[in-house]
Amino acid sequence: MPGRSWFVAAGDKQEGPYSEEEFRDLIARGHIRPDTYVWADGMQDWKYAGDIPGLLSPGRAPPAVPRPGASMSSAYADHGGGSFSADFSIWEMLGRALVFVIGVLLIIPAPWVAASFYGWLISRIHVPGRGQLGFTGKALDIWYVFIGLALTGYLGRITGVPYLSDLVAILLQGFLSWLLVRWVTSNITSDGQPLQLSFVGSPWTYIGWHVLMALSFITIIGWAWVIVYWMRWNCANIAGTRRAITFNATGLEVLWRTLVFAIGMAFIIPIPWVLGWYSRWYVSQFAASDRLA
Repeated sequence: MPGRSWFVAAGDKQEGPYSEEEFRDLIARGHIRPDTYVWADGMQDWKYAGDIPGLLSPGRAPPAVPRPGASMSSAYADHGGGSFSADFSIWEMLGRALVFVIGVLLIIPAPWVAASFYGWLISRIHVPGRGQLGFTGKALDIWYVFIGLALTGYLGRITGVPYLSDLVAILLQGFLSWLLVRWVTSNITSDGQPLQLSFVGSPWTYIGWHVLMALSFITIIGWAWVIVYWMRWNCANIAGTRRAITFNATGLEVLWRTLVFAIGMAFIIPIPWVLGWYSRWYVSQFAASDRLA
């Protein structure tokens, strides 16, 4: 429909109106992406640009967004629900995972490679009803946590007391991991806007889960069920979202998929494929759903 006016949602603001020619110029310059909310004369609701036939490539179904002139406060509220998904190539995942592992082993680069990896991974995760996820955490925010986690892997060699060092390492890793989860959660953004999420789980309970995880390997297979209930506890302690975050995998699913993943990694050649397969499946087990009244 030539001559219509276009509006664009940028963060918590509306931009426009743009003429058809101006709007097409924005597309040509890359300012309008498949996940950009747009509205034009004659459209019933706001849509992702990628969902408008003939405008861009197909995208995701959009949440409800008010028309121009209405409040934008509800545009980025939690709407609907569904499983998370991850979008990355197996080679990109492999390369970044290798850099992450090597950086942690070398200790000093750990804060930088970890912050980079978390930021990249979060930006590849799609949550139904949310815009483009991002991450604002910086390596030096909690550099001591990354260094501490890297050093715990060498604790036994440093002290020369393997068993006592293993116990101390498990407790330290539990506490440092709790700090890491809090930091990651609080730095997640959507379309460049802070989500103001927080992790409110008790550090003592988190350490308890960490210890239980270590002990569960004695049972050979019990660790799979510990992972499931630990992840569910983590999800239940994420505050700042109107929707409930859940982890839907079962212990049996975690068990057989992790075993296939471990076997594939042992054979080296299948590593890129099993790493991508397992990572995408794991992310898809998280979901957002309306909270029960």
